[in-house]
Amino acid sequence: MQATLNPTLLLVIALAPLVSSTIVGLFGRTIGRSASHWLTTLSVGLSFVLSLVVLNDVIHGARFNATIYDWMMVGKLHMEIGFMIDGLSALMMTVVTFVSFMVHIYTVGYMADDDGYQRFFSYISLFTFSMLMLVMSNNMLQLFFGWEAVGLVSYLLIGFWFTKPTAVFANMKAFIVNRVGDFGFILGIGLLAAYTGSLNYTEIFSKAPELALLHLPGTDWMLITVACISLFIGAMGKSAQFPLHVWLPDSMEGPTPISALIHAATMVTAGIFMVARMSPLFELSNTALSFILVIGAITALFMGFLGVIQNDIKRVIAYSTLSQLGYMTVALGASAYSVAIFHLMTHAFFKALLFLAAGSVILGMHHDQDIRHMGGLRKYMPITWITFLIGTLALTGTPFFSGFYSKDSIIEAVHASDLPGSGFAYFAVVASVFVTALYSFRLYFLVFHGKERFREVSHDHGHDAHDHGHGHGGEPHESPWVVTFPLIMLAIPSAVSGYFLIQPLLYGQFFQGSIFVNAAAHPAMTDLAEHFHGALAMTLHGFTTLPLWLAVAGFATAYYAYMVNLNFPRTVQRALGPIYTILDHNYYFDWFNEHVLSAAARLLGKGLWKGGDVGLIDGLLVNGTARVVGWTARLVRLVQTGYIYYYALAMIAGVVVFMGYFVPGKLLSGWFIR
Repeated sequence: MQATLNPTLLLVIALAPLVSSTIVGLFGRTIGRSASHWLTTLSVGLSFVLSLVVLNDVIHGARFNATIYDWMMVGKLHMEIGFMIDGLSALMMTVVTFVSFMVHIYTVGYMADDDGYQRFFSYISLFTFSMLMLVMSNNMLQLFFGWEAVGLVSYLLIGFWFTKPTAVFANMKAFIVNRVGDFGFILGIGLLAAYTGSLNYTEIFSKAPELALLHLPGTDWMLITVACISLFIGAMGKSAQFPLHVWLPDSMEGPTPISALIHAATMVTAGIFMVARMSPLFELSNTALSFILVIGAITALFMGFLGVIQNDIKRVIAYSTLSQLGYMTVALGASAYSVAIFHLMTHAFFKALLFLAAGSVILGMHHDQDIRHMGGLRKYMPITWITFLIGTLALTGTPFFSGFYSKDSIIEAVHASDLPGSGFAYFAVVASVFVTALYSFRLYFLVFHGKERFREVSHDHGHDAHDHGHGHGGEPHESPWVVTFPLIMLAIPSAVSGYFLIQPLLYGQFFQGSIFVNAAAHPAMTDLAEHFHGALAMTLHGFTTLPLWLAVAGFATAYYAYMVNLNFPRTVQRALGPIYTILDHNYYFDWFNEHVLSAAARLLGKGLWKGGDVGLIDGLLVNGTARVVGWTARLVRLVQTGYIYYYALAMIAGVVVFMGYFVPGKLLSGWFIR
């Protein structure tokens, strides 16, 4: 097996989706629908197959870290396009291209009646290219390019139905919130570039011990801590961590395929990947790790609570995504980077499955997304039902399903951590097990079991392909094969990937050279390795642990509330009235952002406009300059009379003044005496 990878192969993986996106974006209406979806789907499929080849080479020891293209030199700062391919990036490339490939196939059926068919395929293919550039990069400049590119394309995708005011609001919200996080991200990149003189990962990591000794000028803050927290603020925006999580639920206004693409393996996991890639830096700051730990714990627990009260099928899964991203972030804070990436992978499979299965339900229900209008769909949609159940079992951490191995590993890693905040984090991730099972099986029972409530819903008003109202016309039905095939393909790794991959990914050499952990200072992974005796032993042990029984309790509660005693949820809602109100208003984050922060921003903007633009720039610099010129002109005009004798007098007076200034006084006085 070759020791290095072929750069041409890597370029094809990254650029194939870009080429197809460009062709379809420019000529989609000319070449037609069929050619558009074939071109983009096959290009992403090619990237997936070649990513598998790269992954196989990496498993056998091949690596690549080199510059592909030199862009410019700014002083001593080298700006380049390059690839770093190791275990971390190869796994991410495979997961991203696989999920994107499934989404492309699914889109052929889901978006069949949409007027923006070609445009949608161009967008999702461009999204795949952006994410590949991000995960394949070997320098901060290219990372930032991919980072901003996925943000831009997500803006286009969330607002794909741009005639809907809610979609326009949602994509603008996502764009603005991500800019807040990206401000911190670019500050972190700037600090690293300023103090290392490089944007290249390898060069920055080699100087990390020196950075750990420096303080931010004028403060007592450690430079490495400030840089790491700044980078993580970028991850908070992209990976929707508290309090920058508010954009993600609203992004459900976009078509369902992009919900799977954004919330499963791509955009929201970019922050998790970035922190794992920067592990040599984060390992030098316990303060930054504790900050990450606490933020992730808050997100995992409190966003899960919101999933319990949602009635839109996609929003329940969206809040589940927030909670699971919190789990990944907690693992990063515990220095269990490989566990975070492991959960990123398993989550990509089962969360993409759940979103796409939800889309199948929406198609079967004729675009009704309210789970209160469903029920009993199991017999109408058997493939969607069984694949959705597999995704639910994986999400809730059921033994033998993929989510069990990654979630339990996170819980154990946090338990082994001794960082400040680890106690709260452990409580949060354990309690979240019950919450996850409760909202997951609530969704499952309301959609697929119980009374067929769709028969009681009024069908008076119409709908179209992007009407998210409640009207539908006819019986529920199973989706076509082009929709169900991706569900089956995603259900397979959702069921088995955790069992077969936990050993090589967490306790083998797969991430060697990709992820760095200071085992002496942060012993979580060492502790996990000491207690790991194989996937089967871990599974059997799981039946005796608290998380499993909390999941069983969540299942039992959901079954009782939504299958046995249907009045129980209303009783609980009345008993917990104020708490329910807080949850129903999403902890009032949206209210605070829209009323307080927006008002503050308007006041600041008005102050900058009146004081800065009108007062300083227009008033002083522009108009002030004009006034000075006018005053000068009026003074000069007084001596511009047009009479020759005035000019002659002025010339003589000028000569006298110059002579008095330049001729020495004594010489001048002597000349007068003579």
